[in-house]
Amino acid sequence: MPNLMNALAMAGVKRGILPGTYTSTETGTGVDCTAWDGMAVAVLDCAAGTGTTPTLNVKLQSCATVDGTYADISGAVFTEVDDTEGGSTQIIAFPVSAAAAFVRAVGTIAGTTPSFDFSVTLVGMPKVA
Repeated sequence: MPNLMNALAMAGVKRGILPGTYTSTETGTGVDCTAWDGMAVAVLDCAAGTGTTPTLNVKLQSCATVDGTYADISGAVFTEVDDTEGGSTQIIAFPVSAAAAFVRAVGTIAGTTPSFDFSVTLVGMPKVA
């Protein structure tokens, strides 16, 4: 356990999408990942959706500038969340080298009067000098 605690103490942790209740597509603000190296992870924490056939699909995108045009990061997609009791907590990993300087999460919500309580957190290890 000490190795895990040491690693987490050094990690950079940033919010991709702030915790909240969302009823339509939510696009997070780009997170600067230029100080990270190796693999990074994204954590989706989501309660079960409400509404009629609600779905939430979350993916990661990257861009060279915070306000530029973002493109999907290959393979950086969470499993779809619906109204299954208990919701979903998922972790995906992606190579920082596959992303441009800024990474954001996009949560696409569909269904009739859908609502999801969720957040996305990004965690990366700093570059070693």
